Amino acid sequence: MFGNIFGSMKTEAVTQEVPNQWIKCPKCTSLMYYKEVEAKLNVCPKCNHHFRISAEKRIASIVDEGSFVEFDNTLAPTDPLKFSDKKSYKKRLEEAKAKTGKTSSVLSGSCTINGEPIEIVVFDFSFMGGSLGSVEGEKIVRGINRAIKNNCGFIIVSASGGARMQESTYALLQMSKTSAALNRLHQKDLPFISILTDPTMGGVSASFAMLGDIIMAEPGALIGFAGQRVIKQTVGVDLPEGFQRSEFLLEHGLIDMIVERGKMHQTLSDLFKLFKKEKKVVITEEVIEKEVIEEVVEETVIEDVTEESVMEKAPEEAVREEDMPEDISPEEVSEKELKV
Repeated sequence: MFGNIFGSMKTEAVTQEVPNQWIKCPKCTSLMYYKEVEAKLNVCPKCNHHFRISAEKRIASIVDEGSFVEFDNTLAPTDPLKFSDKKSYKKRLEEAKAKTGKTSSVLSGSCTINGEPIEIVVFDFSFMGGSLGSVEGEKIVRGINRAIKNNCGFIIVSASGGARMQESTYALLQMSKTSAALNRLHQKDLPFISILTDPTMGGVSASFAMLGDIIMAEPGALIGFAGQRVIKQTVGVDLPEGFQRSEFLLEHGLIDMIVERGKMHQTLSDLFKLFKKEKKVVITEEVIEKEVIEEVVEETVIEDVTEESVMEKAPEEAVREEDMPEDISPEEVSEKELKV
């Protein structure tokens, strides 16, 4: 009897225990105090391994302090297909909301980076693997529309396993929907920077994640479409070392740069300033080119008018010298005409 009582008390004490204060790095297996890791933005101080972090921490590491204003946080997915595998989709959504406190795998809103206004969308892998569904696609499109309206840059930070299978075609359509919206952003000459973090896979990597004017990634991030096991079974050969990691993609020209988490804020600030400067230069060149074209047209019109006035002054009865016989001068011709 007493054994059961003390046994239940012990179990309850264990479940309410404070989370582990020590973190083991999956790359170098070093054991570190959690505050030491958090002080470096969840980057291993031993081997520089970048741990996965929440969307809130990601935003805090990128934007100016206190500048982020969230939009569309009331949007929530439904279950139009009444999908069910081992669990119903509705049940999975409830569990994800209880675990993360979110209604979708995306946080979107307005912010500033070194004072420059920016629209940003950040994926959270802890919500159903950061999967792309109808709500996530809608939040991205609304973020793009705000960027166009506010005439500012746009950022997407991807951390996703791909399209959400529980929404089937509804999820797949978000790939084309977001890509079309990004095309409208491009037509307005507004910059889009895509940041790829661990992992960025499936339908996300096959759509907006690879459409950035600048595509950057964190060190060691897993980036690809299909998984390595599926690819190996399909092609029937061993994959090269580091395959689908950000360093491999940079070496083969699929991304533009690899930026460490601690340098992300300043790098983004520098890039948006560069885009802004280039846009001013392009506008200036277009104005100069237009002025030059107008001057050339004006000079051509003046020359045409001068030639027409000279022709009007010339006598209509004038005889061209080349049409006259060589032995008769123009004066003799005029005298003969007078006699007649």
